[in-house]
Amino acid sequence: MIFTLVLLLIGALLLLVIGINVIQQHKAKIDAEKRSELARQRAIIDETDEVLSNIGLIPVSSHMLLILYYRIQKALETATQLTPKSHTEYERRSLDLNQHIQTLKSAPQPFPPIEEFQLPEQDKQVLVLVQMLKKMKAILKSEHHKGKVDPQLFTLEENHIDNLQLRINVDAMLSRAKAAYYIKQFGSAKQMITKALSTLHTIKAQTPNDPFIIQKVDEAKAMLKDIMGEQTSQTKTTQEEADIDVLFQPKKKW
Repeated sequence: MIFTLVLLLIGALLLLVIGINVIQQHKAKIDAEKRSELARQRAIIDETDEVLSNIGLIPVSSHMLLILYYRIQKALETATQLTPKSHTEYERRSLDLNQHIQTLKSAPQPFPPIEEFQLPEQDKQVLVLVQMLKKMKAILKSEHHKGKVDPQLFTLEENHIDNLQLRINVDAMLSRAKAAYYIKQFGSAKQMITKALSTLHTIKAQTPNDPFIIQKVDEAKAMLKDIMGEQTSQTKTTQEEADIDVLFQPKKKW
């Protein structure tokens, strides 16, 4: 009888230990999932903040700003739920964000004309701008797929970003063409300028009176004219050298 009771007691203890272990594992799993989700929300906040910190480099609509603000707001709400003991920081940030949102909603900014865009002069700022536009476009697509952006607005904002990226690409192509021209790689320079002109004509069809496009078209045509002149001169010089070589080569005896 005592032996049976001992076995029952041991069995009960084993079940208790197993039960406690299962509960601890389940709790550890939940804690790990919470930490992972919290890290994801913080990454969303940091990524969006990085875009906002450089937003002054481009003309941007209040719609795009609201998309970014709402994205942070949602991440803050989720982070607050995941960390109830230290939610003060998130609540404070959320209150500040709400003020910005209400200000924008009460006085919305019209969709900015792309003609206002000026490419930064420093290469470092251009690189920051390229990275920012790439992240902004990814955020816009992500929020659209979640159903948080109206399809018509999504199209307008995506086209706006695409046009800005095209302008940056055009400027980069012209810069590479200049570099190729200076080292007398006229074929490469001509190819780059032709590609830039093709892109410029595509943009010009959308914004025909854009000063930036008019300036870049004139710049590209002037460079192309110089290259054609250099190529013609180079061909003429090569032909003259060939004629001289023929003139002074040894006479054949027949």
